[in-house]
Parts: sequence; structure tokens; C-alpha cells
Amino acid sequence: MQISISVRHGHVSEPAQAMIREKLEKLDRLYDRLNAINAIIDLEHRNQPVVDLKASAKKHEFVAVGEAENLPAAVDAAIDRMEQQLRKHKEKVQDRHRGAGHRA
Repeated sequence: MQISISVRHGHVSEPAQAMIREKLEKLDRLYDRLNAINAIIDLEHRNQPVVDLKASAKKHEFVAVGEAENLPAAVDAAIDRMEQQLRKHKEKVQDRHRGAGHRA
């Protein structure tokens, strides 16, 4: 899975980027069909950073936005929203496959 992190209106330290990358890598365990994740960190308002996550899988795109008073909290909020979307999608796909076999 390819992970890219970009920052607007500021700079994020290497240790902070490593922490974000580590958290994003865990999403692959939740839904293993992810191809790429793009994280865009917007520091235009220092007291309210915004984190946009865009994940792509085969034929699907997932988008989550997190906003909080500090960067780690904003990252966690965005990842929580992304996890919810991935879980919901995974359950949908599994239910669709289970339902097809029971009709005989």
C-alpha cells in the first residue's frame, strides 16, 4: 500500500510524519484491498489543523476529514472516520457474498 503525506501552510516534523504513517499503515489490516492513502494536513489555522484522508481501493474511494485543536487529535479523528467507512464497506461486501449462497 502506498502512503503519501503532504502538508499545506506549514511544516510537520519527521517524527510526527512517522507517527502518522504508522497509524495509516494499520488501516491496511482492517481492509487489505487498499491501494493507496493520501493524507493532506492543512495548517492554515494553527489552532485548528485539518487532516484530509483519501484512500483508494479497487473501484472504491474513501474520504475522511478530521479537525481538532492539535495535530495528533485531528489525525486520530480522521482515522476513526476512515475506519468506520472501511468497516461498513467490508461488512456490506461480506453480507453480499453470504446472501448469494443461501438462496438455493
